[in-house]
Amino acid sequence: MSELVGIWVYLAEQPLLWLTVTVGIYAIAHRLFLASHEFPLLNPVLISVASVVGLLLLTDTPYTAYFDGAQFIHFMLGPATVLLAIPLYAQARQLQKQWLPLVLALVVGSVSAILAAVAIGWMLGLEPALLISLMPKSATTPIAMATSEQLGGKASLTAVFVIFTGITGAVAGVPLMRLFGERNADVKGFALGVVAHGIATARAFQHSDKAGAYAGLGMGLNAALTALLVPLLAWLLGLY
Repeated sequence: MSELVGIWVYLAEQPLLWLTVTVGIYAIAHRLFLASHEFPLLNPVLISVASVVGLLLLTDTPYTAYFDGAQFIHFMLGPATVLLAIPLYAQARQLQKQWLPLVLALVVGSVSAILAAVAIGWMLGLEPALLISLMPKSATTPIAMATSEQLGGKASLTAVFVIFTGITGAVAGVPLMRLFGERNADVKGFALGVVAHGIATARAFQHSDKAGAYAGLGMGLNAALTALLVPLLAWLLGLY
């Protein structure tokens, strides 16, 4: 046992340990997801997050130490987001024909996501600062955190809500739309991107390239619209 502890202490001091652990856990989770025929509750993002958090708690490793080793993954989020433009470009002609329903769906989806968050928060008796923290939950993390912080919300709590929303959308989004009879990849993809940002967009790409392209479009447009709507709706609702 003492030898294992010594090995762990040595490995914990290496900068690439947590990068390797994160990638390794995701690779295993993804194989498990495919082996289960894409069972929703075995979503690789959900399994990976739960596994990494559990490992950090088990080893009493602070998040800062983890991030120092795994920050390369965080860096790659930027290039990965830019690369979403490639499948989006492939759908350019179809997007031009659908601009009106896409705009309407974007506005309805964005407003509904914000107001639903406020309604749930009110029913739970949350104070205004927490309601503001909850409002931008369907936008990407950087925009959601910045919007929340500028309005007096708690950015760190907003990040938790954003991640929870993304995982929930990735796990339940496609099964729910199948349950209601929706079969169009563009509809499912756009809805996932608007409601549950990048994590659900990754799930949409597992469904099909077309669904992923529409999810990427929905994610980007909703991020911009959320940054405009949250301050307006928060002011109208008297939250600040």
